[in-house]
Amino acid sequence: MPPTLKDVAERAGVSRAAVSRTFTDGASVSLKMRKKVEKAADELGYSPNALASSLTTGRTKLIGLVSNNFHNPIFLEVFDLFTRGLQDRGLRPLLVNLSDETDPVHSIRMLRQYSVDAVVVASSTLPPGFAKSFRDAGVPVVHSFGRYASSPDVHVVGIDNVECGRMAARELARRGYHDVAFLGGPITATSTQDRFKGFVEELSGHSEIAMRHSYAEAYSFNAGRKEMLARLDEGAAQAYFCGDDVLSIGALSAIADSGLKVPGDIGLIGLNDMEMAGWENINLTTIRQPIAQIIDSSIELIVSLLANPDRYPEARLFPCRVIERGTLRPVI
Repeated sequence: MPPTLKDVAERAGVSRAAVSRTFTDGASVSLKMRKKVEKAADELGYSPNALASSLTTGRTKLIGLVSNNFHNPIFLEVFDLFTRGLQDRGLRPLLVNLSDETDPVHSIRMLRQYSVDAVVVASSTLPPGFAKSFRDAGVPVVHSFGRYASSPDVHVVGIDNVECGRMAARELARRGYHDVAFLGGPITATSTQDRFKGFVEELSGHSEIAMRHSYAEAYSFNAGRKEMLARLDEGAAQAYFCGDDVLSIGALSAIADSGLKVPGDIGLIGLNDMEMAGWENINLTTIRQPIAQIIDSSIELIVSLLANPDRYPEARLFPCRVIERGTLRPVI
């Protein structure tokens, strides 16, 4: 049987209460006592029971990590960074898959059953009201990759998607395209709406450029491929801003299967700069979203909320930049 707290107390020659205090964050214990208990624990191979500790402290250190798009490879990077970042701070991520679910009631009920201390909503498609429902239920929450607002209801960390739409339009204009298109994700997604808004706003100042738009069913490879095949059947634009890298990669596949070349026949620019975008056979020109910084900032806010749940909500925006590769023609 694994060693118990009682075994450690007997080996160290101290009370069980002293051992418990040694392994309780913030508990008062002398340095001499701590060293004696930790030495006995190391010799026995003892590790404190986190669940038992939560009964004493009232804290589980569980952080609900909620998302609704597991079809997008970018979330492999997101979850890797989130889980490692939380674990490095002594917190434990609880992953929740909300695919095809937009009603927060079930999620709140489930996460309460696990007694999570806080929640991260990691989604660029869910509306702001989704994260707000956790706050209204008394659960500290941060919305990562959420929709920017100057006076947010909850903590939001992400990018200015409207500005990203403008950036994509400027790049296409700089390269001399005069027939361009927006190929977005689901029309209901806040990120799709905002990226399209910025794209249209920027192109409104270029009367020489014709613009069209369409939407994929999801932020996924298959959805991007399907939508591009439909556009090719109707007559393709010269260049596309695909509102996500995974849509761009699906579009690349459709273009290649149609016997056309990128960027010779059709130009593409994506958004995110996920690892796959830089692969030699993809080589996607894209707008880089600083994912690591967004996640670090989100975790920092979560830690702060655990200490001060009433902290006033703030919005943190991180700048994006174009990553030049090989799917757009050169600037003219």
